[in-house]
Amino acid sequence: MKRIFSFLLLAGVLFATAPPAVRAELPPLIPRDVLFGNPEKATPQISPDGTHLAYLAPDAKNVLQVWVQTIGKDDAAAITKDSHRGIREYLWAPSGQQVLYFQDNDGDENFHMYASDLATKETRDLTPFQGIRATPVATDPKFPNEMLVAMNRRNKQVFDVYRLDFTTGALTLEVENPGNVGDWTTDLDMKVRGRTLQNPDGTTTFEVRDTPASEWHKLLSWPATEQVNVWTFDQTGKSVYMTSTLGANAARLVSMDVATGKETMIAEDPKYDVSGVMMAPKTNAIQAVAFNRARTEWKILDPSIQADVAAMSKLSDGDYGRVSGTDDDQKWLVGFTRDAGGVKYYVWDRGAKKGDFLFSARPKLDQYTLSPMQTPVIKTRDGLNLQCYLTTPMGMPAKNLPLVLYVHGGPWARDAWGFNGTVQWYANRGYAVLQVNYRGSTGFGKPFLNAATHEFAGKMHNDLIDAVNWAVKKGIADPKKVCITGGSYGGYATLVGLTFTPDVFACGVDVVGPSNLVSLIESFPPYWKPFMASSWYPRVGDPSDPAQRKDLEARSPLFKVSAIKAPLMIIQGANDPRVTKKESDQMVEAMQKQGKEIEYYVFADEGHGLQRPENRLKYSALAERFLAKHLGGRAEPIPTELMMEPAAMAGTK
Repeated sequence: MKRIFSFLLLAGVLFATAPPAVRAELPPLIPRDVLFGNPEKATPQISPDGTHLAYLAPDAKNVLQVWVQTIGKDDAAAITKDSHRGIREYLWAPSGQQVLYFQDNDGDENFHMYASDLATKETRDLTPFQGIRATPVATDPKFPNEMLVAMNRRNKQVFDVYRLDFTTGALTLEVENPGNVGDWTTDLDMKVRGRTLQNPDGTTTFEVRDTPASEWHKLLSWPATEQVNVWTFDQTGKSVYMTSTLGANAARLVSMDVATGKETMIAEDPKYDVSGVMMAPKTNAIQAVAFNRARTEWKILDPSIQADVAAMSKLSDGDYGRVSGTDDDQKWLVGFTRDAGGVKYYVWDRGAKKGDFLFSARPKLDQYTLSPMQTPVIKTRDGLNLQCYLTTPMGMPAKNLPLVLYVHGGPWARDAWGFNGTVQWYANRGYAVLQVNYRGSTGFGKPFLNAATHEFAGKMHNDLIDAVNWAVKKGIADPKKVCITGGSYGGYATLVGLTFTPDVFACGVDVVGPSNLVSLIESFPPYWKPFMASSWYPRVGDPSDPAQRKDLEARSPLFKVSAIKAPLMIIQGANDPRVTKKESDQMVEAMQKQGKEIEYYVFADEGHGLQRPENRLKYSALAERFLAKHLGGRAEPIPTELMMEPAAMAGTK
């Protein structure tokens, strides 16, 4: 299942403060609904036998559904009937007779697994249990009507593995979690033969067994300072593929013999982690490996696909990736990511050596002028190199512009080259946009990741300030008109920016960002608990330790509200299980008590981020008006249906 998902993917007035002559040079406003409304079509997948195509598209009520059509025929029809939230993730059942998808309840992340039948158009909840979270473990063509799924049905903290029969809906316990297993690994007979243990001392152990009846034995252990990700067993069942930083600067792709522990290196880069793996269906043979440098680059390992990739890559500009394929490996569904346009999808026929265009996810974007994404590397005050992305407005010189510092979440994630609707929105409104892969971002090797340990509101934030200073020194940014914004960790960085460095920013927009690291960590979902000792505690801090608790509070914006000088907007999902509503409530209440300028909006049917197009449009309209007021950019008027009252806090609005 890791392989499957490795192929697959968060202003009512015009404030005219800039000179009219400059405004006249900007291209026409891109309507917000073109950027943030539902795509016309997205996330296509070809059926295992190559006869059908599935994709996401809105229905008559503008709710994203899974649509299926026979390849070569004009018979597309929605086979799901979601009534509210819209579907974002799905996959084909191995038989090709059902489409499987995952859905939660208004963002609570308690995902259930559903199956929609192509023939009957009926949809069933295959995991109909209250308060559980279901996650896929494995499918295999040899078992067309079955899959393995993990659920925390027995214990909300841990996930047991069940064998699920699509035809009957029967769930049979396959293996019980002893209490500290964070991940399971299967072989090509769809048997659970590997498990990853999260240990109380912060180390992680990978264990294997020869058969489901055999005893588990340890194969490998590593500390929290290393990154190891076990992918799958090879065709023989005698080795496992994994990415590992053990003995290396960056995560390499290796094969490890499960009997001897002998490691064979498959692909590596001295600086960049392996970011993607292309495997052959049925055999799991490694075909290609990706490294996400400034852009994604593939290293072809299987000579039999070399000619296909060379020809296929010429179908479109942009960075390519195989998103789906048939069981016989003869047809590939390929996506091309571009910086100044929506993703384009093609079907590549290996036998005919021919590619057919399917669709663009957002064809309406082709009517508008988008801004290319530059890839500067910015050096920090202590000598690190930060891979950044800069996007400036088309039709204007990149001089003395208002700047939006757009901080990615995670923090163990990264920004990448390619189309980003939010970035294009900011640039179209007249802002330069700077994205920074600050220390702790993933993909840049082990030392870069570990340089962020215990550096929340410290060196991680210094990296952001260094990037802003670079843009100012280059003459790109107006130092008096810099806004900081982002979601999750990016929201936290926004709050840190306005409290720890209040003289740098003219305003901030925080989306689901934590305000108090102690209350954040103590409110994480129960199923995060097994991972805390190997992730949050060693990298951020453990609030159960008095000294670390004091340090976490010192790095929390909630306790520095008095320093805020700039206006702030906060966006929160009411059902967020990761950053609970309390994180925003307590920040807003503290600001109101001190008379600080705050706009606060709560979305009752959202969780950790905004998924429903109606809510994305409301947010973008409100944020656009806020930025226009404080930075002087352009804004579309807000239609009546997108108007939204601020959340009431401390008896005021």
